[in-house]
Amino acid sequence: MAQDFQIDCVIIPVTPFQQNCSLLWCKETMRGAVVDPGGDVDRIMDAIRTRGVTVEKILITHAHVDHAGGAADLAERLGVPIEGPQREDQFWIDRIQTSAAEYRIPNCRAFTPTRWLEDGDKVTVGNLEFDVRHVPGHTPGHVVFFDAADRLAFVGDTLFQGSIGRTDFPRGDHQALLDAIVAKLWPMGDDVTFVPGHGAASTIGRERATNPYVADKVLGRS
Repeated sequence: MAQDFQIDCVIIPVTPFQQNCSLLWCKETMRGAVVDPGGDVDRIMDAIRTRGVTVEKILITHAHVDHAGGAADLAERLGVPIEGPQREDQFWIDRIQTSAAEYRIPNCRAFTPTRWLEDGDKVTVGNLEFDVRHVPGHTPGHVVFFDAADRLAFVGDTLFQGSIGRTDFPRGDHQALLDAIVAKLWPMGDDVTFVPGHGAASTIGRERATNPYVADKVLGRS
């Protein structure tokens, strides 16, 4: 990342789904957060120790097991709060153990977020500030975290390089996801880099130009 950016992060692939758990931190304070600890908590703890980060909190974009299954365990080990997702994902939190058994992801259990998040909320990590945007569709309570100063967003399973989130799960909504991407992600700016829940990072501008589901030309916006 650019030298003048205040944020740094490392991606830690977890669970059989290779979900992009992110350890992010403020370079000025070395205080950080873990985004979407879906499992493999020992691996996450090793990354925290290796980088010398003091984790302040856990951030959850949505409550599918591969994103939230390890949150309770990690929160207990670190003694930190869990912030997110939006409260409409409560039913997915309640199903974490059932989902974990189905996909054979060990040591997962439900939790109660310390703080439910809503559209327009702010989340702080060290000297960093993230805007919270509610982006339903993949799940009804999905949120994203946007660091406007550093032009970086953590978007969970809303948008991917060349794709978008699945909407065939309970309470998924394809049109709601398309609408939310256009209304909540595109205004971040074409120069914004985003970390998706799976796969490689991309930029808003690249997806607006080339994404086969939500490019401007596909949606009739060009």
